[in-house]
Amino acid sequence: MAREQFQTLTEPMYYILIALSEECCGVDIMEKVQKISGGRVKVGPGTLYTMLSKFEENQIIFRTKEEGRRKSYVITEHGRKLLQEEHERLCIMLADWNGYFDKNLLYYNNRQEKKENER
Repeated sequence: MAREQFQTLTEPMYYILIALSEECCGVDIMEKVQKISGGRVKVGPGTLYTMLSKFEENQIIFRTKEEGRRKSYVITEHGRKLLQEEHERLCIMLADWNGYFDKNLLYYNNRQEKKENER
């Protein structure tokens, strides 16, 4: 069920799960996502806690501690499998991109040069 619901992961989902390869709380997750992505991906509290709730419902993550309002989580084996599948999907897409453009980019560039020279 979870793979169907999470057929593909958004960037925030992907980075949240990477961050949860080690146990951490919400604030730490937000900081880790930003650090792992080189500052490119920022996750706000609303998005984060919505995703954590959905992930927990689907046994993708596990709540390890709850001290007052501070809750800590870690990825489950099921979550690791989901993350690995997403990583493989992204690698395949990148390989497709590279394969296509390795073959066709030279042709495209030559065509563009020809058009520019004709002007």
